[in-house]
Amino acid sequence: MRLRRGEPWAEQAPTWRAASPALIAEALKRAQARPTGNWFVLGPSTAVGSGRPFGRTVAGTEVVAWRDAAGRLRAGPGACPHLGAPLRDSVVHCGRLVCHWHGLALDGGPFAGWEPYPAHDDGVLAWVRLDRAGGERPTDRPPVPIRPATAAAISAVYTGIGRCEPEDVVANRLDPWHGAWFHPYAFVGLTVLDTPSADDRDAFVVEVSFRVAGRAVVPVRAEFTAPGPRTVLMRITDGEGRGSVVETHATPLAPDARGAPRTAVIEAVVATSDRPGFALARALSPLVRPLIRAAAARLWRDDLAYAERRHTLRTTGTFPG
Repeated sequence: MRLRRGEPWAEQAPTWRAASPALIAEALKRAQARPTGNWFVLGPSTAVGSGRPFGRTVAGTEVVAWRDAAGRLRAGPGACPHLGAPLRDSVVHCGRLVCHWHGLALDGGPFAGWEPYPAHDDGVLAWVRLDRAGGERPTDRPPVPIRPATAAAISAVYTGIGRCEPEDVVANRLDPWHGAWFHPYAFVGLTVLDTPSADDRDAFVVEVSFRVAGRAVVPVRAEFTAPGPRTVLMRITDGEGRGSVVETHATPLAPDARGAPRTAVIEAVVATSDRPGFALARALSPLVRPLIRAAAARLWRDDLAYAERRHTLRTTGTFPG
């Protein structure tokens, strides 16, 4: 931690010349070409408990997820095969999903036309594979980024919803130049050291100081990559918390009542440190996680406005990029 006053907001060096719309668009195009195996992030692992189902409409497909008697993640269509009851409102009893309309029980296997969806729990996030929505060649496992071991880290997941599409969320994250201007309460002295290219390391490399309180900041170096069309990964490569990651996943939902697209931003922070005091922080993780989620919520309050604005301009044909 260091003390840094920082320049007055209006006296920062402008970044608009470096934030080339063409460069961001090319990085987004390469991300959109990468395979996903038809896997979508459903939500945090903790959202799917042992006694209740979790429901979400992903890419227009109603999905229900629950834990079986062994604690394994199960998922399938969200409508009961009997008369279409919403299974997200049902009950989990002895690992079976029991419909609250007529008591039909599903154990996670095929039944009367109800076919389960492949599901995966990586310890931080719950994933579901939707082959019809994804339209790609399916894979057995989702493309989970390399992250610190869960047992040696603090993880927290934030979820927010915006009226935009996944590409608008990813494009926001592929514009690191807006950080100190749009989020002065969080970042100081953000400098982009390197940008991606098609024939070189496909990463944005930045130096930035995270604001803790007042003049107290934590300087780090980080890399931003887009391993898929709905994911942006930030990894701290030098400084405090080296090896920590922030995974931003954009999951398409169902349109709203007016037909506007909706996207869930599901952001997982997996923090680690080699400092001895980090063991205490992990012991206090139930108190730390709400603080991490609150910080993410503040950032995404602004960044979802950015993504929504981009979507509006893009779909009306007035987007300058």
